[in-house]
Amino acid sequence: MDMEVTAWNQLYGAMNARQERRPFSAATLRRITAFARPHRGRLIRFLALSLVMAALAVAAPVLAGRVVDAIVKAQPFDVVLGLAGLIAGLALAEAGLGLLTRYLSSSIGEGLILDLRTAVFDHVQRMPIAFFTRTRTGALVSRLNNDVIGAQRAFTDVVSSVAGNLVTLVLTLIVMIGISWQITLLALLLLPVFVLPARRMGSRIARLRREAADHNAAMGTQMTERFSAPGATLVKLFGRPAHESAEFATRARRVRDIGVRTAVTQSLFVTALTLVSALALALVYGLGGFYALRGELDPGSVVALALLLTRLYSPLTALASARVDVMSALVSFERVFEVLDLKPLIQEKPDARTLPDEPTSVEFDQVRFAYPSADKVSLASLEEVATLDSRGGVEVLKGISFRAEPGQMIALVGSSGAGKSTIAQLLPRLYDVDEGAVRLGGVDVRDLTAGSIRETLGMVTQDGHLFHDSIRANLLLARPEATEEEIWDALRRARLAALIESLPDGLDTVVGERGYRLSGGERQRLTIARLLLARPRVVILDEATAHLDSTSEAAVQEALGEALDGRTAIVIAHRLSTIRAADLILVVEDGRVVEQGTHATLLAEGGRYAELHSTQFDAPAIAA
Repeated sequence: MDMEVTAWNQLYGAMNARQERRPFSAATLRRITAFARPHRGRLIRFLALSLVMAALAVAAPVLAGRVVDAIVKAQPFDVVLGLAGLIAGLALAEAGLGLLTRYLSSSIGEGLILDLRTAVFDHVQRMPIAFFTRTRTGALVSRLNNDVIGAQRAFTDVVSSVAGNLVTLVLTLIVMIGISWQITLLALLLLPVFVLPARRMGSRIARLRREAADHNAAMGTQMTERFSAPGATLVKLFGRPAHESAEFATRARRVRDIGVRTAVTQSLFVTALTLVSALALALVYGLGGFYALRGELDPGSVVALALLLTRLYSPLTALASARVDVMSALVSFERVFEVLDLKPLIQEKPDARTLPDEPTSVEFDQVRFAYPSADKVSLASLEEVATLDSRGGVEVLKGISFRAEPGQMIALVGSSGAGKSTIAQLLPRLYDVDEGAVRLGGVDVRDLTAGSIRETLGMVTQDGHLFHDSIRANLLLARPEATEEEIWDALRRARLAALIESLPDGLDTVVGERGYRLSGGERQRLTIARLLLARPRVVILDEATAHLDSTSEAAVQEALGEALDGRTAIVIAHRLSTIRAADLILVVEDGRVVEQGTHATLLAEGGRYAELHSTQFDAPAIAA
């Protein structure tokens, strides 16, 4: 049975070994050591217990041989009983130490997972928006799950395997050579017959597993995209359900076929190695019996050698795979470190300031900006491409300047792609300008703390994003310490209180993924309520009513009136009817402000604004 377990372990190691071959990286090893340092106390205890358990594993077969000799030599029963008691004591000690070792191993491993995951999560949160617009979410999540767990498993397995198995191997060889060097040599000569098939068969099964993983990944992507609310809607409107089903079924059948082949291959392998182990034991008993009959070896020594043989193959095969395990650990750690080494473009200065709690102005001073190239914000492995594009982006903003005094509303209008949303994204410092400055209250946003910018600014986008959580949780995202009364006040001002009160679960109603259980107007008013709860001094509205019908737009506009009251506002509008009362309207085209003025002034000038106004309001009348 032990030999069969060893066969399975060897096959599993060969199957799951990463095929990449790379030299040891001293820098990577230093970083791994840094992560392991907080756990060094438990690591030392874990290694010490592993060494003790290795010694106990060798002692038991030797005592079993002594029992056989005592019986053959008709020694007093007390001797046999004492040896049996000692074996029982060793078994109890080994069981207890095994539990303690397992506890230490799991606590070290889980602690390492915690440290790596929190480090990656915190680092990713500091990445700019450009990183998330390029990275595949699934690939990023895989780093936090698969690679982190792979690094932990490889780390703890390598530590325990190398230390414990090395001691077991040395002690076993010493004892076996002391008993019979001839039988020990025979056991070592049979090792290649045991290890080589595992390498070959393991590689074959690894290829099948990788193919199955590719198909599973493709099925996972298909399910993730098609089972989301927008994806399911798209398939129902434009997709071909029969084609989708056939494509999914083809991959699923391929995974089934691979599973059958893998199971048969594994069974053949284990059966063959079990046969090899049985033949090895037969040889040990045969040769050992020959020496015993000639009086050159005690019967108990033959039994001890047979038992030690099972203890010999396990550490030998494990150590033979140690390099592969070490490489696997390094690959997993390097994939995690690859994310941690990607420097965020947006970084807070050590001496960053906070803004006073008072009405705040907004200023753009000769701002020029181009979106960063891929190699500055992303990783090829996270985008699943061979190489990242290093070319710089096309300049989007070309010398934008304007100022909004405290309490003023500035409206931005213009063609799609003119740069309006980019202006809105620079203000909360989702990106940094290339030239010029963006100022809040007269202070460059690059000199402010991230917390101060969040407290000062509030933004409502056109998609009104909500998390798959309760209404209460989505609102408290803006201000966790808000009271129940403050929440309902914000809902009333957003013209949403009556709706929430009518729901069976009220504030505890779950809104669904991206808020799809609410209508577009309700979703927007909920994001406005969140804004009101945050109490920002500067409000940014980026096409907040772009996708709403007339009824919903009227309700949202009423709520927006509450949101803008007494606040500095930057409003990006597609519907010009929503910004007639703006203190200043900026017409943005091709990254430049081509016109500015009030609604009446710009209409009188007959320029680009008048053209946009005519397109929206005059064309329907002409068509009629």
